[in-house]
Amino acid sequence: MSTADSTDNIKQTRTTRRTFLKKTLALSSGVGAFTNAPYVFARHRTKLRVLGTHVTLQEELRKKAQQDLGIDIEFQPGGSAAVLHQASTRPASFDLYEQWSNSLKVLWQANAIQAIDIERLKYWDEINNLTKTGRITTGAKLGAGDAPSKLLYVQKDQSLSSVPSQQVSFLPYVHNVDSFGYNAGVIPRGIPYKTESWSWLLDERYAGKVALVNAPSIGLFDAVLAVQAKGLMKFKDIGNLSRNEIDEMFAILIELRHQGHFRGVWSSVPQSVRLMQRKEVVIESMFSPAVFDLKGQGIDCVYAAPEEGYRAWHGVMCLSSQTQGAVKDAAYDYMNWWLSGWPGAFIAKQGYYISNPERSRSLLTDNEWNYWYEGKPALTNLAGTDGRVVVKQGEIRNGGSYLERFSNVAVWNTVMDTYEYSLLKWNEFLST
Repeated sequence: MSTADSTDNIKQTRTTRRTFLKKTLALSSGVGAFTNAPYVFARHRTKLRVLGTHVTLQEELRKKAQQDLGIDIEFQPGGSAAVLHQASTRPASFDLYEQWSNSLKVLWQANAIQAIDIERLKYWDEINNLTKTGRITTGAKLGAGDAPSKLLYVQKDQSLSSVPSQQVSFLPYVHNVDSFGYNAGVIPRGIPYKTESWSWLLDERYAGKVALVNAPSIGLFDAVLAVQAKGLMKFKDIGNLSRNEIDEMFAILIELRHQGHFRGVWSSVPQSVRLMQRKEVVIESMFSPAVFDLKGQGIDCVYAAPEEGYRAWHGVMCLSSQTQGAVKDAAYDYMNWWLSGWPGAFIAKQGYYISNPERSRSLLTDNEWNYWYEGKPALTNLAGTDGRVVVKQGEIRNGGSYLERFSNVAVWNTVMDTYEYSLLKWNEFLST
């Protein structure tokens, strides 16, 4: 299937749209019979359950949101594959879901999430074009696979497409481009966009010291980019592999695994950090928080800017199909809180971008903004989200500015037409 074909609307049978429930005001009062005690009004404190990964479900964010919103918030962090499985099979177990746009097809087809009303999103008009059109600038590469714009708007027939409507399938918030991290104390530092290459993941010199992320709709594309960059095979469309291409690629990966090339796979950010921290790997699939965690520990971890382009992702905040009433109101409050400024400034310090960055700009120093968003040298040391120094004076962010990095997208995290088949092959790869 061509990339153009992958932009077709996702049409799935959905249950009849439930009519909107009118808000109900729960009035409660204490009973003062036979006493002179004043009436006591008991207020129920709403609890919001948020399912996602360690990437955004961080304790400091939970505490700040809880304080600002006056609600109880429970974070349920887990590995990418595990939380997607839970969300798609048990929508009653969470109220909001935070992960990546490649989750959308699975969740929407499973009727696990409901449409979000744009009119209730306070900062919708501030969200930039990356989400709404798929490009950060008019000249940027769209990238293969499912750019989030293709899955954003809910149509009257309950399909998802890029055609604007009054409802969306997710709140666009954090996003980034991913690649691989490598220990520059072992592997000579490369030149961004020139010598750094996905092929390094399959370089014989690093055999036994390589790890991939254990997520079929993510790690698979790291492998695709590496196999193609290494010249082992060429794909017609890296965002939508055929069954024959999947068979051929996994034959290569399984042979490499038999040869001991891969140290293993990781399922969470902390696990990826430990692998490099303990020197079990020198190069691996990696997410930005892990890179800056390692840098904060004094490990010279470099987040590559591959010449072939990045694997990009966009965070999605989705509303469970089972969430209603006061909890639904709290969910909207939480979604709006995420775009209110402080969360975007906080998440920038682990290398992530927010979909309305200008609102966060005043909460970052000029030095922080220039390093994280503009790609300029740090004038002083910069601290990460945990207060440790993660950027040293004079350093430039690998890959450059926000605009430059998102102008070099090779592929988006994607659930392909052959996803179920690729899942079987992925599991075969893990079990060999």
